[in-house]
Amino acid sequence: MSPSSTSPSRPTSLVTGASSGIGLAVARLLVERGHRVVGTSRDPDRLSAQDRVPGVEYRALDLDDLDAVGRFAAGLLADGVEVDVLVNNAGESQCGALEELPLPEVEHLFRVNVLGPVHLTQLLVPGMRERGRGRVVMVGSMLATFPLAYRSSYVATKAAIKGFAEAARFELSPHGVWLTTVEPGSVATGISGRRTVHSQESGPYAAGLRQMLHRLDAAERDGVSAARVAATVLRAVEADPPAPTYAVGSGAPAVHVLRRALPGSVVERVVARRFGLGQHGVRG
Repeated sequence: MSPSSTSPSRPTSLVTGASSGIGLAVARLLVERGHRVVGTSRDPDRLSAQDRVPGVEYRALDLDDLDAVGRFAAGLLADGVEVDVLVNNAGESQCGALEELPLPEVEHLFRVNVLGPVHLTQLLVPGMRERGRGRVVMVGSMLATFPLAYRSSYVATKAAIKGFAEAARFELSPHGVWLTTVEPGSVATGISGRRTVHSQESGPYAAGLRQMLHRLDAAERDGVSAARVAATVLRAVEADPPAPTYAVGSGAPAVHVLRRALPGSVVERVVARRFGLGQHGVRG
């Protein structure tokens, strides 16, 4: 959906979580491509100059509050903002052994990573359908394809939004609206410093979790840039039609080919070995 296509001369894009990391890079790239860009942040008034992209209109949105999501979408409509491209990027990261994850924190993660983005999509898709054009991009994770121990809640949220996108494609594509998922591998965005970790320091899972986090932090420091992921998001926005899934980083797309070719038990052992899980990981 580029400015030179049959879509409006200046498409309007909404990017959630546009004040850092992938969202910031996506917002910048869409502005460069001539889009009108609305970016969200929990508190835009507190954003510094480096957290803002010139030309982006910042609006407050807390995906943890589904009523607030409804008010946000209503505000867009009241202001005459017709969204052509929705990039559901905002989300949180969480780690912990399944046994030790506090249920309220899991519920929070699902609201932010799944229910908030899905509800926002529900509210904006009708306008796209009525206009006969639209793109919705879910920013997922390669962990939805290659699950990792101690990341079960996060993996589940990313698998969930991918499932929504893959199934709803068949509902919306006849109306000119395409849903797709971009799955980054390890990305150097500093997210390791913002990750929520739930662990009992002397518990049975402590050693395995520490080892996994050590390897995970190293992988993210050496990961692909947010700009490279943003370029993949742009491919999904401008492709006609876009593919169901785009993967970037961590050896993609070659590792996805191997994932389809190898038995699941082999893939489990490879992932466990990469993250140093050893006796704390998969046996067999």
